[in-house]
Amino acid sequence: MNPIDESSPPATPPPAAATASAMADAAAPAAAAPPGPPPRPSYEVALEQVARELLRERRSEHRWRVFFRLAWLGLVLAIAAAVLLARSHVSASTGPHTALIEVRGEIAAEGEASAENLVSALKSAFEDSDAQAVVLRINSPGGSPVQAGIVYDEIRRLKAKHDKKVYAVVEEMCASGAYYIAVAADEIYVDKASLVGSIGVLMDGFGFTGAMEKLGVERRLLTAGANKGMLDPFSPQNEKHNAYAKAMIEQIHQQFIAVVKQGRGKRLHENADTFSGLFWNGQEAIRQGLADKIGNLDYVAREVVKAEEVVDYTPHENVAERLAKRFGASIGAGAVKALRELSPLR
Repeated sequence: MNPIDESSPPATPPPAAATASAMADAAAPAAAAPPGPPPRPSYEVALEQVARELLRERRSEHRWRVFFRLAWLGLVLAIAAAVLLARSHVSASTGPHTALIEVRGEIAAEGEASAENLVSALKSAFEDSDAQAVVLRINSPGGSPVQAGIVYDEIRRLKAKHDKKVYAVVEEMCASGAYYIAVAADEIYVDKASLVGSIGVLMDGFGFTGAMEKLGVERRLLTAGANKGMLDPFSPQNEKHNAYAKAMIEQIHQQFIAVVKQGRGKRLHENADTFSGLFWNGQEAIRQGLADKIGNLDYVAREVVKAEEVVDYTPHENVAERLAKRFGASIGAGAVKALRELSPLR
C-alpha cells in the first residue's frame, strides 16, 4: 500500500448554484407532461351504470325464461313416457297364470271401470297364451248401461274367439250394471255376505218449481221443438214426457233382463222379485241362481283355474296420469309455447 499524503488538500464541495441547476433540470420533464382528460360529468357515469344493470337483468331474465320453458317441456315428456309405460305394462309372468281384471267403482266413461279400460285389459288377457283363464274381480254398485253393455258384448266375443273361460268373483257388491257385466262370465263366485242383483233401471232428478214460486222466480224457457224441454227440472212435470221417459227406461230394463237370462240360462230361478230391482246377499243369490258358488280370487285361481299365480292386467292410473288429467290442458299449452318460442341464448 502507498502511504497517504497528508499534505494533499481536502476535496472541494460543488457550489450551491450547480446543485440547484441540476434539480431544476430533473423537474423540467415532469412539468412538461401533457395534462390528463377532463373528468366526466356525473350524469354520464350514472347512465352508464344504469345501462349495465339493465343489460345484466335482461340477460338473467332471458336465461330463467329459457330454463323454465325447458323444464315444462321436460315435465311433459316425462309424464307422456310414464303414461305410455303404465298403459303398456303388465306384471311379469313366468308361465301359466290366472289373468285378473278389476272392476271397481262406478262403471262410467270417465272412471277407472270404463269400457275403454276394461276392454283393453280383456284383449290383453285373452291374447296372452300363458293366461289360462280370466277372472273379473268385481266391487261395483253399477253405472252406465251403455258402458256395461260394451264390456258384456266384448267378453262374449273374446270367449268365442279364444276359447277361454271367464269367472266373476264378487267382493263387496255386484249390483245393476256390474251384474250386467258379471253374467257374461261362465261362473259367478261370491262371498256369503256380498250384495248381488239390483236388476233394474232408474232415471232420477229434482224439481224446483215449488221453491221457485216461493222465491218469486219465473222460468222463461224457449224451445224449438215441442219436446225439447222434456224433463226440465225448472218446469212443471208433463205427463206426456213422463210416460215417454218411463217407456224408454222400460225398454232398457227389458234389454237387461234378456242379458241376464242369456247369461244365466237354466241356472236362474226366476220369481216375481228377480227383475224388480231388489238385491240379495251372496248366499241367497246362489239359491236364486244369480250366482254359482262361494269363493274368492285365490280359491278360483288355485282350485278352479289350476293356475295359482295371478297376473293383474288392469290398467291402473298412476301419478303421471293424475297429473296429466289435472294439468293436461295447461301443460300442453305450455309445451306448445315452449317449442314455438325456444331460442338460443344471447
